Amino acid sequence: MTTAALPSVALLIWGCTIVVCTVDENVRAYPSTTVGYNPTEMTIANATLGEPTPPFACGNNSDRCMHFCNACNDYFSAPTMECLSQLLHHLCLSNYENDMVSLNSTDWCKWGNVSGLYSKLSLCTEEISDCLLIPWPNPLVERAFVDIHTKFFQDCPTEELSDPPPEIVFALVITPICLIPIMVGLVVLKTKNGDGSS
Repeated sequence: MTTAALPSVALLIWGCTIVVCTVDENVRAYPSTTVGYNPTEMTIANATLGEPTPPFACGNNSDRCMHFCNACNDYFSAPTMECLSQLLHHLCLSNYENDMVSLNSTDWCKWGNVSGLYSKLSLCTEEISDCLLIPWPNPLVERAFVDIHTKFFQDCPTEELSDPPPEIVFALVITPICLIPIMVGLVVLKTKNGDGSS
């Protein structure tokens, strides 16, 4: 391959990794993981673009992947879960928390007010995980979402998931219990009369 063809290859690799998806009824460009990832092609493409290349494989689903991988290389020498944790905290969670704090706390329980922020957080965690070639979702991301729910959504009413009133529960439990002796009595009565045909 000639050096003149390298920029074309880099552009082709970058261009083939972008997919347009619909999220929250708005059209957004969302990167997807390229099938058949080849780290050699990424090394050639990054060398062409003048970016340093980490000594480990790095995803190519986003134009920010090399920044994430280089940060992991500089501070952790590998794309470890600790590096993922730091990137998620500084790039995704802190932005999400700032956005949520800017809202009135009474608006936190209205899905229409937080769905865009929640989607942005989800996409951020997925992008960083994919760039570091760490499966998504993973326990670290799941724990981050549990923490978010505990911090911001714990006091939200959940009528659709709450228990019915005690009177209704009592009626639903006692009705079958009362019907059992009646059914047994009918069976015994039918068998005593010798009418076993019905």
